[in-house]
Amino acid sequence: MNNPKRYTVTAALPYVNGPKHIGHLAGAYLPADIYVRYRRLRNDDVVFVCGSDELGTAITIQALKENINPRDLVDKYHQLSKDCFERLDISFDIYHRTTEPLHFETAQAFFQDFYNKGLFEERTTQQYYDSEMKSFLADRYIQGVCPNCSSDKAYGDQCEYCGKSLDPLDLISPISVITGNTPTLKSTTNWYLQLEKYEDWITEWLVEGKKDTWKPNTYGQAKSWIDSGLRARSMTRDGEWGVPLPIPNADGKVLYVWFDAPIGYISATKQWAKDHNKNWEPYWKDKDTKLIHFVGKDNIVFHCIIFPIMLKASGDYILPTDVPANEFLNLEGQKMSTSRRWSLEMYEYLEAMPDKVDELRYALITNLPENKDSDFSWNDYQLKINSELLAILGNMINRVFVLTHKFYDGKVPFSTGCSELEMIIKAQKSKVEQALETYSFREAMTETMFLARHANRILTEKEPWKMVKEDKEKAGIVLFDCFQIIANIAIMIEPFLPNTSKKIWKSLGMNSKMSWSEIGNVEMIGLENKISEPYYLFMKMEDEVINKQIAYLEAKTNQTIMSTEQVLTEEKELNQMAEVSFDDFSKMDIRIGEILTAEKVEGTDKLMKLSVDLGTEIRTIVSGVAHVFTPDEVIGKKVQVLVNLAPRKIKGIESKGMILFADHGDSLAFVTADSTVANGSNVK
Repeated sequence: MNNPKRYTVTAALPYVNGPKHIGHLAGAYLPADIYVRYRRLRNDDVVFVCGSDELGTAITIQALKENINPRDLVDKYHQLSKDCFERLDISFDIYHRTTEPLHFETAQAFFQDFYNKGLFEERTTQQYYDSEMKSFLADRYIQGVCPNCSSDKAYGDQCEYCGKSLDPLDLISPISVITGNTPTLKSTTNWYLQLEKYEDWITEWLVEGKKDTWKPNTYGQAKSWIDSGLRARSMTRDGEWGVPLPIPNADGKVLYVWFDAPIGYISATKQWAKDHNKNWEPYWKDKDTKLIHFVGKDNIVFHCIIFPIMLKASGDYILPTDVPANEFLNLEGQKMSTSRRWSLEMYEYLEAMPDKVDELRYALITNLPENKDSDFSWNDYQLKINSELLAILGNMINRVFVLTHKFYDGKVPFSTGCSELEMIIKAQKSKVEQALETYSFREAMTETMFLARHANRILTEKEPWKMVKEDKEKAGIVLFDCFQIIANIAIMIEPFLPNTSKKIWKSLGMNSKMSWSEIGNVEMIGLENKISEPYYLFMKMEDEVINKQIAYLEAKTNQTIMSTEQVLTEEKELNQMAEVSFDDFSKMDIRIGEILTAEKVEGTDKLMKLSVDLGTEIRTIVSGVAHVFTPDEVIGKKVQVLVNLAPRKIKGIESKGMILFADHGDSLAFVTADSTVANGSNVK
């Protein structure tokens, strides 16, 4: 292939105002990781950059909700995101932060350069202001009726339904997304980047130049914006939590988060280069470098229009080669929503399935929303593991290893490579390459699994366990060919399932992975390789495990299972509560217990670890009360405990039950019992 050998690959900076769910993982980070791992196997020069987007109004708003300062908020969620990505084997070269000094310096330099070139227009305008929050509202925090299609889900910058570019003042019946109030108009001065001056250029570069190379969903959305006509957009905001403007008479003004966030890719690359004694500039300024942005569809416009205009205006930077955006991943047929608790957060999956990272990667890869929205369901997840990973790949490897140990003392039978097998493997290599080069990761995974299916077909047709009785050498040739397929799979599958690839290499007696160029070698494994004992790459996913996850999701949405740092504090009027039958109530096993010990959970504001005497046993329960009570205040309390709540790990502690509280305004009170009531007594 004649592709350049240097690649700068970015994954959308996750906004750290809360945990990220598996829809985010499927939208940008997993596809980017697959692509980067593939390029590395080809020995290309790749830098893979990402980091936390930590500035902007939404951060200060969330900090107010959690009653902490913005710095503590971003520190918490930055670390959570970073840890999740590491555990999910997302192989960033650097995971940076937009609150780092180097990012401030880089973003301010961009703004100063544009300011000196006269690219900004200073305007005093009327903007929407939320009087309750005492803050101007960012475009995405204003919602109303679209003047174009009448959808009531339009935001201040774009209608999610028809895709039309909007100004907040275009909206009919606008409301603040944050408070639900009708915002008021208030005068403010900001600096606008005159996008309309670049309309001819971006029409030529994108509309005419990317029509046949970009994904239809990416190209179509970007083109619709351009067709609607570009207009100046404010690149500054009123506020304190952001990058201060580096110009005179701009106190209380910061860079708009969508101006500084994509510059975060550049500042991250600078930090990576500094850490590794490299020059960052070729990765952003050399015309032979390919720049690839992996994003979700809600980020298309900024990466396809606004950021390219910024790069063009700077005069020195390369432009995106491609922006392979994905659509949305739904959950059990519904759109994911953290606010509605209808989501599977990355950390929740890792807590529930800590040793099943590749299983999640596979389930997501085979269902990526590459061209349209797709759906994750726990039953499909179970089917993918049991019927594909286990039945096709895992069982094939196990069968080959069992036969080798049974008939050949655990040694690879001697043979020579088969030309027909070489042709088959190289044909699959070509198909997988073609799919990866065009960001068709679902197809690439399917074509990779074809080799496992082919090995199973060989075993089924040749029946070496029967053949060995008449011709041991001939049976050995069958197993030798299967070993070559397994070794080739180990290379080909690494971008998708890196931990599985490592396990295969180790079982083959090879600790170092091979390069992509080795695919097609049908004499990769021979007599010198010490084969491990038979094993299973994957374990069967039982119904009870899946049912538990489905029940947890439904309970979480219904608020019968609390989130990690929340207890029963949400007010509910009796007439809003659903009626329950006596049978429903009788399923709840509530007993009296006595708190014996209490200690605050390290690294949290609200969690307390309690040991509770229930008469016949002492249970550990994690409860979100540390912001209301001290440990000394709760020891000795007689409390009511829901004891048949499914156990759940919270911050690494297995919590077995829930203590009941009464909610009265800003505080909580234990639902206590008389001191004479014995521990373990039933509440009826």
